[in-house]
Amino acid sequence: MSPPARSGADHRRATDEGGEATSAIDADRPRRWGVAGLGRAFTLMLPTLVADARVRLVAAADPRAEARTRFAREFGARAYASVEALCDDPDVEIVYVATPHEWHAAHAVLAATRGKHVLVEKPMALTLADCTRMIEAADAARVQLVVGHSHGFDAPIRRASEIIAGGEVGAVRMVQAFYCTDFLYRPRRPEELDTSRGGGVVWSQAAHQIDVVRRLCGGAVTRVRALTGNWDAARDTEGAYAALLTFETGAFASLVYNGYGYFDSDEFCNGTSELGLRKDAASHGAARRALREARDEDGEIAKKYARNYGGSAYRPRDPATVIGYEHFGTVIVSCDRADLRPMPTGVLVYDEAGARVETLPPPVIPRRDVIDELYAAIASGRPALHDGRSARATLAVCTAVLESAHEQRDVVPSLLVDAVRR
Repeated sequence: MSPPARSGADHRRATDEGGEATSAIDADRPRRWGVAGLGRAFTLMLPTLVADARVRLVAAADPRAEARTRFAREFGARAYASVEALCDDPDVEIVYVATPHEWHAAHAVLAATRGKHVLVEKPMALTLADCTRMIEAADAARVQLVVGHSHGFDAPIRRASEIIAGGEVGAVRMVQAFYCTDFLYRPRRPEELDTSRGGGVVWSQAAHQIDVVRRLCGGAVTRVRALTGNWDAARDTEGAYAALLTFETGAFASLVYNGYGYFDSDEFCNGTSELGLRKDAASHGAARRALREARDEDGEIAKKYARNYGGSAYRPRDPATVIGYEHFGTVIVSCDRADLRPMPTGVLVYDEAGARVETLPPPVIPRRDVIDELYAAIASGRPALHDGRSARATLAVCTAVLESAHEQRDVVPSLLVDAVRR
């Protein structure tokens, strides 16, 4: 029989009275989750939440009645119309914030102040001030704040970073990261096409690439030079970017993302989709065709909701279609003595002896690293790798990308300036 679950307040008492709770048993015991937002992000995280025996889905909040009804029926759980009611539920230990980007800060702060540990989707927030507010709320409540999923969690990226840390390949000198998708032509709500409300590919997608290269390069980003593309007046937000990041280590990284893509660069990953699934090549062009069928904004919103949890077109992911780990396009790491290329099945290593593959065992539970990080942080009381401060640094670079593109100049990320001033 599993030991009884404890609230955030119970955990704080345990650590106050008996020191840090660092046992593997405590790190692996089941915990009770509430989900804020049953939209697209939730559907992508759902296979993890269902498959991981440490997770108990007990409550959710969403404004859509059809989503609440399905959640309550499928999990025998409580379903609320507001995030406030969810966070007031005394049975919930962890809140997964998967609401629209513009609400991340408010909902994460609300959960933390109610004594809940928080897993919040990327981007962490839309301003550095909001990030700081989230961090301070979690610190004050003595709960853990983890930001994900981002592809910085992916097992092949982790393995590449371990190879680098081992010293055998020497220092990282350069990283090239490239991804070409049809992101901008998938069904979107109005705020997803409004940069001021968290729309566009910089907020949604650059956070992934920046997390990846920060994990590989190490150190702070000291300078950003970027360009963005806004090429479709009907979808008035950034649909593409190119950025050059310089790190305090002397390494640099070039990031390219094209969300207008007719070309699908998943073919560079052996036909494996971003989610680690077997890719149907015809699905790439289907996004534009489906968007034309929507005809107007209301039609597009209807298509968006139809494919979300509880919608008429929603279909759970078939585990049989998983053929590798999740990825975020092509990544090549140039080191002193080797080049590394994370792939959905492991890491390709190119050195003087030739090419070899550091193969990883197939994923049993997708995104399990997210749960591992969060639970280890809760058990130990120590910050996770992808904690609020790390995510705030990533957001500082996202902000610098937009600023550099707008002002056509090099930008020093503001967090670095703040650190210098302190």
